[in-house]
Amino acid sequence: MHITEAILLGLALAMDCFTVSITSGTIAKHIVARSMLTMILLFGLFQGGMVLIGWYVSTLFSHYLAPVDHWIAFGLLAFVGVQMIREGFKKEEKQTFNPLSYKMIITLSFATSIDAMAVGVSMAFMQLHTWYAVPVPVTIIAVITSLLTTCGLGAGIFIGRKIPFSTSPIGGLILIGIGIKILIEHLGLFS
Repeated sequence: MHITEAILLGLALAMDCFTVSITSGTIAKHIVARSMLTMILLFGLFQGGMVLIGWYVSTLFSHYLAPVDHWIAFGLLAFVGVQMIREGFKKEEKQTFNPLSYKMIITLSFATSIDAMAVGVSMAFMQLHTWYAVPVPVTIIAVITSLLTTCGLGAGIFIGRKIPFSTSPIGGLILIGIGIKILIEHLGLFS
């Protein structure tokens, strides 16, 4: 795999993380250094790690995971999205949803990186059968994801400060939309 292909693949895979990070920044409205750094690192690690896992287990377990991976991603994103929508309609002082909690960051990291596992499986079919051929694309994908997550959080904070109302319902709809997009892509609808 050429570096250009790895960069384009990294950009494509990072779009869900970018969208989620914008939403999270919009809800947070200010910098929460430790949580945001955790999100930046975990989004990149999960994205790169899932590519690596997909590549490694492609010959072992892919026939078990492929039929359900999109349903898992949809379920997680829909669950978090519904929570965000419900939270957005509570009074400001009663809102407790925090997209920057460690539990939520891990959930979102996993949910947004499930597609990366399918990319890893496809890498196994691209004659990338050796350990030394895989680390470069995996690293590029992880770095691009972390960079776009950083940009998304910054853009989200900027947007969140300009909006005088809770953006949780909008963020919830976006997460559900990402889940639906994953289902449509994997089920081959509208193709």
